[in-house]
Amino acid sequence: MAPRVLVDATEVPADRGALGRYVDGLLTALGAAHTDLAIACQRADEERYRRLITDAEVVTAPPTITHRAARLAWEQSGLPVLAQQVSADVLHAPHYSMPLRPGRPTVVTIHDLTFFTEPELHSPVSSVFYKSAIRTAVRRAARLIVPSKATRDELVRVLGADPTRIDVAYHGVDHTLFHRPDPEQVTQVSDRLGLHGKPYVAFLGALDPRKNVAALIKGWAGAVADLDEPPALVLAGGGGWSDEVDAAVASVPSHLRLVRPGYLPFSMLPGFLGGSLVYAYPSRGEGFGLPVLEAMACGAPVLTTHCTSLPEVGGDAVAYTEPDAGHIETALRGMLDDPAGREALALAGYARAQEFTWAASAEAHLACYRRAAEASAAQQSAV
Repeated sequence: MAPRVLVDATEVPADRGALGRYVDGLLTALGAAHTDLAIACQRADEERYRRLITDAEVVTAPPTITHRAARLAWEQSGLPVLAQQVSADVLHAPHYSMPLRPGRPTVVTIHDLTFFTEPELHSPVSSVFYKSAIRTAVRRAARLIVPSKATRDELVRVLGADPTRIDVAYHGVDHTLFHRPDPEQVTQVSDRLGLHGKPYVAFLGALDPRKNVAALIKGWAGAVADLDEPPALVLAGGGGWSDEVDAAVASVPSHLRLVRPGYLPFSMLPGFLGGSLVYAYPSRGEGFGLPVLEAMACGAPVLTTHCTSLPEVGGDAVAYTEPDAGHIETALRGMLDDPAGREALALAGYARAQEFTWAASAEAHLACYRRAAEASAAQQSAV
């Protein structure tokens, strides 16, 4: 018998970043698989989840949880009570942290280990919190879900986690949202960016140190500076923190164009990604690399790094570079000078992206939930 699962979606941000797309994609696929599902969410998301997953029991948490400290306090006290009220057999915490006394087997998603392996890429406050949360999950969770083999291996290497309690569930991609754009979509985005048909290199993500945007800016500037019609660099997205990015922007030669449009509506992303000459994502560490997969699904030729999980996503369908500015410059210039090579990568990336679905991810999550419930039942029988 399949377990009844409560998924805590209260951490999902309003901007629907990578965490939001993970939770939304997973919940929608779990609903399509007729999972016995309850969802805890913020009040702003109640209507959304009721519409997306019509069979699920959707419960809103107190309005105060929009403040991070209040949400963490509610996670410890209110979430276990809610799990009891909805008769959940398994609790899924999809963002690192879990209640210390959940009252039922708990599955925790650990996205990456860069808080341990590259702490300088995070703020000190974030590093302290997430290190503690991950250690707690390794000790107390019934099972752990990770989005890549790279994250699983890091958990075992860095924290000595039991590999038999870790399940790998690759993310999927929403192919109705991320797809090859038509020419009108490309034109609309180009006009919105003020480029009016001029070529550009695209980046989409947070501007934090882990994404390595400062090195991308320097590498792009070096790669295009001597071209007659140098393509612009468009840094879409927002959030994060990096003094290095501000310094790199200030050093861009005056004849080059760098565009920072902030967040783009989801409806614009196929045109933005698919309309680019290259989608460049030279991250220094990812748990999965969802932006790379989404760019591939939009038919963009992708340049990324060999770091952590990214080769599991890109395979041989993307181009790779070392994460420093010099190597990015060389790799990017090589792609810009090779239209046929870019087209081949675009085709290969699109084909590979079709292999990643939220339905497959949901199936892997369901198997993990069943293992957690079965292990708990076996322990209770042995007592």
